[in-house]
Amino acid sequence: MLIEVNVEDCYGIADADNLPENQPSGEIATQTWENWFSVWLENQEADVPEAPGYEVSLRLTADADIQALNAQYRKQDRSTDVLAFAALEVDCPHLEEMQSSEPLYLGDIIISIDTAQRQAQQQGHPLKTELAWLASHGFLHLLGWDHPDEESLTQMLDRQETLLRAIGLEIQTA
Repeated sequence: MLIEVNVEDCYGIADADNLPENQPSGEIATQTWENWFSVWLENQEADVPEAPGYEVSLRLTADADIQALNAQYRKQDRSTDVLAFAALEVDCPHLEEMQSSEPLYLGDIIISIDTAQRQAQQQGHPLKTELAWLASHGFLHLLGWDHPDEESLTQMLDRQETLLRAIGLEIQTA
């Protein structure tokens, strides 16, 4: 499945080719993000409406930026690790001609690199793994997954582990 990932790197880590050797080990090139989301899309095919292609926006940012977005849209004035804004939840007309010729916009995922770095350190895995974990979480939200209770949270976390294994990453659980 074809997916375009528009990466807005407000933090300066998305393109590893332009960074010095001493940067955190989490730099991920746009092509890698696209490969990951493509694998995840195939893995979640049953949750995705049929379209000629798909599009996702990914923003890598700092705690202050994600805190402002969290306060504005969720009325929670604190930073968080990931936010997802699903386009499929918005009631707007989709003309059949558009659906057959245009990529389907799934939505926006915003990840705080500051929080991701702290969480990666706490969990004892590379920043790259934490970023993939958070992106997969946001991606599932774009596809309609949610976790209002413990059972649904467990199902979602299990699915995230499946998505990470599909791209060759593992989360070590205690």
